[in-house]
Amino acid sequence: MSPKKDTQESVKSTTATGKKPKGFTDEERAAMKERARELKAEASANKNKAEGENAVLAKIAEMPEPDHAMAERLHAIIKASAPSLSPKTWYGMPAYANKDGKIVCFFQSAQKFNARYATFGFNDVANLDEGAMWPTSFALKELTAAEEAKIGALVKKAVAEG
Repeated sequence: MSPKKDTQESVKSTTATGKKPKGFTDEERAAMKERARELKAEASANKNKAEGENAVLAKIAEMPEPDHAMAERLHAIIKASAPSLSPKTWYGMPAYANKDGKIVCFFQSAQKFNARYATFGFNDVANLDEGAMWPTSFALKELTAAEEAKIGALVKKAVAEG
């Protein structure tokens, strides 16, 4: 008996007896392969997000006060307001990117360019459009509860669709 006939007969005999064939169907195997690819992609994305967060936290740790405290607080506000954003460094500054890897917002320490204030800013991918003119960066001397609430609302708006 040829291997092909033997396989055909075993399939016929299991079908005839009402027993399901052992093993996975082609569709099940395809679905498992697809899920494995998804898990690998998720692991890679999570690894990159973790690496980005570690880099951002390292940059924040290097900052002198009061920028250090403001950057730590901003990091927490941004993570809470827009968990979909991925932390990463951008020109040596803490920044937060969308799913396409484009920077939505960033923090610039006052000491970075010997400025009299730190800056929290948004790039053009942020959905902050309001009329013909709107602010895209803000000077920060300190963070009070009022500024934290404004920043949280702006970050939420920046990542909102449409």
